[in-house]
This record gives sequence, structure tokens and C-alpha cells, in this order.
Amino acid sequence: MRDLIVTLAVFGTLPFILRYPWIGILAWSWLSYMNPHRMAWGFSTSMPFAFMVALATFVGILFSREKKEIVWSRETWLMLVFTGWMFLTTAFSWYPGLAWPQWDKVWRIMLMTYVTLMLIRDRDRVHWLVVVIAFSLAFYGVKGGIFVLTGGSGHNVRGPGGSFIEDRNSIGLALLMTVPLLWYIRLQLKVAWQRLGLLAMSVLTLIAVIGTHSRGALVGLGAMGVFFLLKARNRLGVLIGIIPVVLVVFYVMPPEWFERMHTIQTYDEDGSAQGRIYAWGNAVYIANSSLLGGGFRAVTGFGGTDSHSNWFGTLGEQGWPGLVMFVLLHIFTWRSATQIIRMVKPHKELTWARDLAAMIQVSLIGYMSAGSFLGLQYFDLFYHLIVIIVVVHELVRRAVGEIAEPRVQARGSSASGLERPLSSAGPTPPDKSHLPQPRVAGGRFASSRSHR
Repeated sequence: MRDLIVTLAVFGTLPFILRYPWIGILAWSWLSYMNPHRMAWGFSTSMPFAFMVALATFVGILFSREKKEIVWSRETWLMLVFTGWMFLTTAFSWYPGLAWPQWDKVWRIMLMTYVTLMLIRDRDRVHWLVVVIAFSLAFYGVKGGIFVLTGGSGHNVRGPGGSFIEDRNSIGLALLMTVPLLWYIRLQLKVAWQRLGLLAMSVLTLIAVIGTHSRGALVGLGAMGVFFLLKARNRLGVLIGIIPVVLVVFYVMPPEWFERMHTIQTYDEDGSAQGRIYAWGNAVYIANSSLLGGGFRAVTGFGGTDSHSNWFGTLGEQGWPGLVMFVLLHIFTWRSATQIIRMVKPHKELTWARDLAAMIQVSLIGYMSAGSFLGLQYFDLFYHLIVIIVVVHELVRRAVGEIAEPRVQARGSSASGLERPLSSAGPTPPDKSHLPQPRVAGGRFASSRSHR
């Protein structure tokens, strides 16, 4: 039955995608993040749904009359260079048998990222993209949160099999990044029961993060929580949402969870933590040995274990130049989000953009902090957040310009009847009406001397 439902859902969207290609981005995101076919047991588990959706999207683009352009910014140019660099490191990888299959995944992610940039071009499309991404991941958050509350706290919350977020560390990071996006959606809602529903989804997702038993996700949760309080517009709602999470930690989680989390402080006595340090040392060695790094999966091939870090994983696989580009992507995106917040401050009608930019910053804090201990440097969501910031920055820049232009014109027209720039109007001549005026005689100016 599940196979039939998923298949009908995918095939049912294809005609709409051909007519409106941007819907293909939503369908692709749903399949990429939720992986609904992974929850079936029959023929749909091996169906190339993502390929079908991508093909329909490209066909729709070819026949669509809609204007197609990519917003080229420092972020999008850098992503393009980074993608080219990853291909180069793959071509000279230390372990080609491990590198090329990973490249096959990464280049498709990057391709669809640029297609997203081309098709998601207004506020409504941006909003629906965020909704699809957030709800697709929150499905596992709500499911995992209920699982923890109903007696599953002794087990690990995990993601869909065969996906980027299959293991507990990866799903913990993904859910952590999802909570700020849910909060943005909540801030846009006006109906009380809908806002309450989003609050419940956020709380259950946070509980699911705890239920993953991931120490990296817990570190990210602490760091993200601080920035959440600084960036959120409704801080009272955030505090209300934190209370049940704290209660779950103290009254629901088993002693084994506390013992595992305690090893964060005693990492030198924990075998898993020591394995991470060993992998990080291997990553540094590989990067120092080759400018190109070792290519995808080089750290795993060299030391037999994953890097367990976005930073060290990128360093070992893409070398020092690749790490610099990866770090710059974070910095550029953060700065663009900050610019959005500053630009919209005087304009209440653009508050939605401020909310989205602030919550993406919070999500990036979760990605950077938890990602320091979890290797998910090629996760779709990070690159989707970059694209969303780029598009919103362009939308806000245009909107602020359109708001400011009528004001400038109004000031210019009220200063003088002459249609000329204010800067060239020159100083206002002094008022001489109170001075004695010359008398006119015979059509000429006559002085008082002529009447003597």
C-alpha cells in the first residue's frame, strides 16, 4: 500500500512540474529530505523517482516561457568554483573506488542547487520551499519525539535507510537545523491553532534530537539555543518550548543517556572520542601531503574510520584550498543574512525576510557547532540555505529600492516646480521683498535723483 501511495504521489506531480517547473524543486526536495520511498517495502524502494522529477523539471524549463536567470553573487560563484575543485580532487583521488560514487551524489546535489536558484524567484516560492524542506525533515522529528515519549528513550532515533541522514548523528544534525525553519514558518502564521501546532512540532523535533543519543547534536543544541534566544522575535515562545525538552531530559531519558553525554567531558577516556581525534590527525596528514587532498572518502580509506567532522572531513578530502572555500561559504552566507536583517529593519512589510534570515543564521550555528563532530559537509540542506539567502537578499534589495524611489521622487517634486535633481538645484536665492524697490517711469527704472 505504501508503494502505491508514494508512486501515485510522484507520478501525480509530473504534469504540474511540466507546466510549472518550480514545483519540481519542491518535489525533488521532498524526495531528498523525507525519502518517502525508503519507508515502503516493495517495488517503489528501487524506483528512480528523483530522476523522473529532475527530468520533468528540465523538460518544463525548456518549454516554459518564464524568464530564467541565476542570481550570481559571491556565494554562487564560490559554490561553482568549489564544485569544480571537488571534481579535480576526485580525478586525482587517493581511493578512486570510494571517491567516484560519492562524486556522483555530490554533483547532482550541486546541479539541483543551481536549478533551485534559477526557479525559486519570489517570496511565495521561497516560502513553500522552506515549508517543504522543514516538514519533510520534521516528519522524522515528530515521529522520533513521540517514540521517545512513549517508551523508546532507551533506543536511538534514526533517519531513513540509505540516505544522508541514516545514522543517529546525521539525523540529529538535520533535525537540529530544521527547528529554526519551523520557527520561521510559525512566525508567519496568524491562526492560533496553527501556531500552536508548529510549536508542538518544534518541541517534538527537539525531543527527537535528544533521543538520537548523539553527543555532537547535544553540543549543537546548546550552541544553537543561545543564538535562538538572541535572534528569535518571540523569545517567550522559545522559552515555553524549551521547558518540555528539559523535563524530558530529566524525567524520560534513561541513565545510559546521561552516562554517554558525560563522556563529552571525559573524552580522553572514551574510545569513540579518541577515534575522532585519530581521524582528524589523518585528515591533517592527508592535506599536508597533497594540495588537492585525498578526494572523497580519503579519510575513511586511509584510517578506516570517517572523519566525524565537517571541517576535518573537508580538509582531508578537498585539501587546504577546499577547506578555505568551505569556510568562506559559511562566512559569506552569514554576512548576507546580516545584510538582509539590516536592510529590512525600517520596513515592516519585509519582516518575513528578517525572520527567515535570522532563523537561517540560527540553523547555520547548529550546522557549524554540531558539524564539528559530525561529518555531513555535503548535506543538501546547507547548500539549500545558501541559495535561499542569496535569493532573499536579491528580493529584499529590489523591494527596498522600489520603496525608496517614490520617496525620492516626492521630495524632488515638492522642492520646486522644475524637474531637476535636488543636487543640481543650487542654493535658494535670498528673499528681498522687504527691501525698497526701484520706481518705474516711462517703462524705465528711474532713480530718485531724476526728479530733483
